[in-house]
Amino acid sequence: MPRPVDNPPNPWSSTHVEWLEEPPNATLSIYEEQARSVLSENDSPDIGFRFSLNPYRGCLHACAYCYARPTHQYLGFGAGSDFDRKIVAKKNAPEVLRKELMRPSWRGDVIVFSGNTDCYQPLEASYELTRRCLEVCLEFRQPVGVITKSALVRRDVDLLAELARRARCTVNVSVAFARDEAARKMEPYASRPSNRFEVLRRLADAGIATGVVVAPIIPGLNDTDVPELLERARDAGATRAGMAMLRLPAEVLTVFDARLEQAFPERAQKVRSAVREVRGGKMNLSEFGARMTGRGARWAAIEALFDLHCKRFGLNRDDMAREDGATTFRRPTRQGTLFDV
Repeated sequence: MPRPVDNPPNPWSSTHVEWLEEPPNATLSIYEEQARSVLSENDSPDIGFRFSLNPYRGCLHACAYCYARPTHQYLGFGAGSDFDRKIVAKKNAPEVLRKELMRPSWRGDVIVFSGNTDCYQPLEASYELTRRCLEVCLEFRQPVGVITKSALVRRDVDLLAELARRARCTVNVSVAFARDEAARKMEPYASRPSNRFEVLRRLADAGIATGVVVAPIIPGLNDTDVPELLERARDAGATRAGMAMLRLPAEVLTVFDARLEQAFPERAQKVRSAVREVRGGKMNLSEFGARMTGRGARWAAIEALFDLHCKRFGLNRDDMAREDGATTFRRPTRQGTLFDV
């Protein structure tokens, strides 16, 4: 079980504070755990990757729509404010990753950082677990993909660029809202969208394959932002784009609905109706359930809008970041470590 840290490091007084925005107006509790494994495998058809690594549990970004909230209950915490304010750091993640990559059964499949909670949330400025795991991946020439909405990723541009050169590395920046003020209401402690597009440009200029993930699309709230988000991503050097519709599993619905009512009271009912329309009549219908009952005309219209503007802005023309094909992975040897370039 995670143990509480009496005097946790403060990201906002670290040497990397320039990458962070204002600290949260909330009391934080930091826990540390010794993980037995750090690579998670999934076989869900709704998730576009097989293996992921999450150095942290919980997320300080406090996004109202985060589908990972219910996982915090496995630790005896709540899916609401506990998810935002009780953050667990897997203190030994880099060492465990090294052991897992040394296993004869590991074949070098792409590892996605994070897949559940953001690997570049503010606590990373102090703990540097993501960076140290990426350094392990570089040593093994392990292909990686990064998904984040944090400007802190700029700290590791040089490392990510070296990974891109010697193995494979892609970075996808998640952006849901075109306006900073709208984003702040639903994802209060995540980096501003304007900063995320600056991050995309910095990554692309460093030779890293970049993309944007418009996620989540919340019908009736941010679906009209899609064309602008894709255009800004193209202008920032992104060459590919993906999208994900809002999902509200289990307790996430309660958190999202309360925040929606507080942040957009004049639009809340319209959004609820629109979400039901794309989710087969229920706000929290699963992806599988939505497919079985029919996603509805509005879902199809949003997908068509997205595809139209991807084509218009020249996104997804190549096939970068494929997770199949030959791998660059190899276990380091003493000689290779000394002389490999």
